[in-house]
Amino acid sequence: MKTKNFSFDLPTHLIAQHPPERRGSSRLMVIHRSTGVFEHTMVADLPRLLEPGSVVVFNNSRVRKARLVGRRLGTGGRGEFLLVDRVDSDTWRCLAKNAARRRNGEVFEFPDGLTGTISGEAEDGAILMTFSRTIDDEYLDRNGQVPLPPYIRRQPDEHDDARYQTVYAAEHGSIAAPTAGLHFTADLIEALRARGVDIRFVTLHVGIGTFLPVRTDEVESHTMHEERYTVPEDTARAVTAAKSEGRAVVAVGTTAVRTLESAGTDGCIVPGDGTTSLFIYPGYSFQIVDQMFTNFHTPESSLFVMVSAFAGLETMKAAYRAAVDAEYRFFSYGDACLIR
Repeated sequence: MKTKNFSFDLPTHLIAQHPPERRGSSRLMVIHRSTGVFEHTMVADLPRLLEPGSVVVFNNSRVRKARLVGRRLGTGGRGEFLLVDRVDSDTWRCLAKNAARRRNGEVFEFPDGLTGTISGEAEDGAILMTFSRTIDDEYLDRNGQVPLPPYIRRQPDEHDDARYQTVYAAEHGSIAAPTAGLHFTADLIEALRARGVDIRFVTLHVGIGTFLPVRTDEVESHTMHEERYTVPEDTARAVTAAKSEGRAVVAVGTTAVRTLESAGTDGCIVPGDGTTSLFIYPGYSFQIVDQMFTNFHTPESSLFVMVSAFAGLETMKAAYRAAVDAEYRFFSYGDACLIR
């Protein structure tokens, strides 16, 4: 199927540049797959929308402050690098701003006396950078920037340190937030528990596989990069029990969907660590996930392709047209939808 079929028109003023004033105050569109009906409500209404006994699964990966800004040794030119993942103790695969201008052997100076040398090329336009010492999360917390996506056309500020992070984030490793979870407050999670909803967690560290655009003409030709995930034993037991008893499994975000679908088969979840390059597109048969809570995604992205596989392309296009007409906010800091 053609990638262009997953395009849609989106006025730029609907792309949220800032989070809502209060976490959890966003709008929520409920998309009923069986009828094609759209219901306009609020994220705060989620407890009444979910049935007692449902299992809601969150991705608790924590976003690294993975963007480093340095100066080129000798010229003083500015260099901006997003640290994607570690190749060895001192070398990282990076995405570089103005990557076409970067050359092997260039040395950049970073805060606290750190230097980095461009030491090679990697796939998908990434480069390899070897640093003068091992970089840990403590260094990035002090000297890195929040890696806001490129459609947020401003520099990160102190508010993003908290708001581009879920309240339950625990495991460092992502270069982008699992943004569906940004809507949830501690109070909302407790309200779900009071409703009788079972709250569980998985970990998938978001890498470039999640947000790289689909660049192939045919959707089926797109290849996802591998991302690491962990499914705790208690989560595997809870989800497996829910499937056997006919209770709904609700995934919060596309990364939770991919983790559950990668770790599950025939209604059973296998606990433990793994990697996934699962690309979900129309024709895929969902094994685990019954409902999906997610944001509004970018055109022709693997994320929009996934929700189209879940609800049907025409249903999702109609829902997005309704969202545009009602001036929902789109993308990472935008509003949400519950597909059921």
